Amino acid sequence: MLVNQRRFICLGLFLCGLLCGIARADTYKLNDGSTVSGDIVSADENGMRLRLSDGNYSDPVSWSKFSQDDLKKIAKADPKKEPLIAPFIEVTEEQRIKRTEVPNPVQPTRLKRPAQQSLFGAMLSSTVGLFVIVILYGAGIYAAYEVAIYRRRAPALVCGLAAVPALGFLSPVIFLWMPAQKRSAEEEEIYQAEHTPPPEAPSFIVPGSLATSETPSENAGGLHIAHAAPGAASANLPQTQLFQRGAFMFNRRFFETKFSGFFGVIRRDAEKDMLIVIKSARGEFQAERITRITANDLHAQVRKGQASEEVMIPFTEIQEVRLKHKDSPN
Repeated sequence: MLVNQRRFICLGLFLCGLLCGIARADTYKLNDGSTVSGDIVSADENGMRLRLSDGNYSDPVSWSKFSQDDLKKIAKADPKKEPLIAPFIEVTEEQRIKRTEVPNPVQPTRLKRPAQQSLFGAMLSSTVGLFVIVILYGAGIYAAYEVAIYRRRAPALVCGLAAVPALGFLSPVIFLWMPAQKRSAEEEEIYQAEHTPPPEAPSFIVPGSLATSETPSENAGGLHIAHAAPGAASANLPQTQLFQRGAFMFNRRFFETKFSGFFGVIRRDAEKDMLIVIKSARGEFQAERITRITANDLHAQVRKGQASEEVMIPFTEIQEVRLKHKDSPN
């Protein structure tokens, strides 16, 4: 009898435990409006699994399916699950501002903005601006000097006008637009004297002698052949053409128009014996052909001993160009 009473007591306690477990099961509301009840068995970053009232286990329920209120309730009830649930809990704008708000912000030291002024006034108020103004001022005077040389004007006059502040930049433009000044009679005589070849010495033959004016003959009588003077051979050669810096602007267009026949590998009969003598800051070059030309320089084929080589000559270094026959002494 006593044994049967013990069995009934144990069975009653077991049933009470089941009833308490069923009564203790929580109900969770999902976002789709449905509910799920049970005890939390396991939880991870993908969701949690519940033990249902009938003793079975549910499939894993994703955290995104739970309502916001239930997510907050689960996180509050079990702090260990809060890191798993926190990414799925929506944060309001006020909470976000409160989290990111700096309690005592420190204002950084800021530089004072300069007072608003004109461009010229701003350049005068800084070291860099003054340097740029000085460079531009010097470049304008140098440009005026080059224009004075090119147009054969007095450099002191052109550069003096260019040195006038504010309006000086118009001086190079005006003199460049004006025609070049003609040389005076004295300057023309000096120019012709410097660039005209000297006259050839006349040759003569004394009848009955085999000699020129320079070499006496030891034989006399009969018919003799007169030897021409050394300058007589160059009498029929083409005249040398001279192009000086200042009177001409040396650039790509100048060489393409004046020396178009020197760009080909095979030259015409009229130009095959002609040479271009280029006098530059690095020396004098006798060019047989222009192999290449760019906007800033040209490449010329020059004779060096028994061979030839290609040299590069910048336009800014060219001082004088002569077109001459290869046998001409000039």
